[in-house]
Amino acid sequence: MIKSMTGFGKATCELPGKKISIEIKSLNSKQLDVNMRLPNIYREKDLILRNEIANKLGRGKIDVGFYVDFLGTEKNTSINTQVIENYYNQLLPISDKLGLTEKTDILRAIMPLPDTIKTEQAELNEEEWKIIASTFSKAIECLNEFRNQEGKHLNTDIINRIENIRKLASQTESFENERIERIRERILDQLNELKEKINVDKNRFEQEMIFYLEKLDVTEEKVRLANHLDYFLETINNEEMVGKKLGFITQEIGREINTLGSKANHAEIQKLVIQMKDELEKIKEQNLNIL
Repeated sequence: MIKSMTGFGKATCELPGKKISIEIKSLNSKQLDVNMRLPNIYREKDLILRNEIANKLGRGKIDVGFYVDFLGTEKNTSINTQVIENYYNQLLPISDKLGLTEKTDILRAIMPLPDTIKTEQAELNEEEWKIIASTFSKAIECLNEFRNQEGKHLNTDIINRIENIRKLASQTESFENERIERIRERILDQLNELKEKINVDKNRFEQEMIFYLEKLDVTEEKVRLANHLDYFLETINNEEMVGKKLGFITQEIGREINTLGSKANHAEIQKLVIQMKDELEKIKEQNLNIL
């Protein structure tokens, strides 16, 4: 069963002092294109996460976001007392010139200055990382489930359009004899107009007529078209990650439909060919989103 490249997955976990939400969004793309937004503390795991995405999601434009909500005071941030004291001792003698009459005014002037707040780089806790990694895998599973659901809708729509092309191709048979007869009559009428001006070898003319009509025969194109349609259905139902392969098959289907149209020489058959092309274009649009 096919999968869509479009999907969304989200999973959350709670750790001591913080809650982490992981969101993964996927759109269609010819290759794997991963955009990862990670807090600095998890940067060292970037490659591991990318490998998991490549193994489980295949291809697509993948956006990953880690969102951290702290449930209390962040332990890694503290006031740099020594720096503030140094600033205070330097500002106090010139406080009158600066118009800082109160100690609170001096403090307000100090706090925006560099290095008054120090942030210590936390170390990654491996036990916490195991929980986060498991949450990341759950988000991927949710995204894959979304892709599967979208894939079912795509599968139904595309198969219906393939069968529509098959039905339209079969409808050309009712015009085949009429088409050949019209072409034959047109050639004979033109020939009769030229009879008085040129001599015609009847045997040679009949041979050329047979050769010309054989060139206009579309039986071979219809057989190849039917084979391509069968192969398309076989591929879509029995293989995974077939988006690119289905793209190649639709190209072959398009070639046979175009050849059928170029040989038609019949208004009703041309109408059927246009309808087949319309169905095929819609299949190509849907195919762009197949994994």
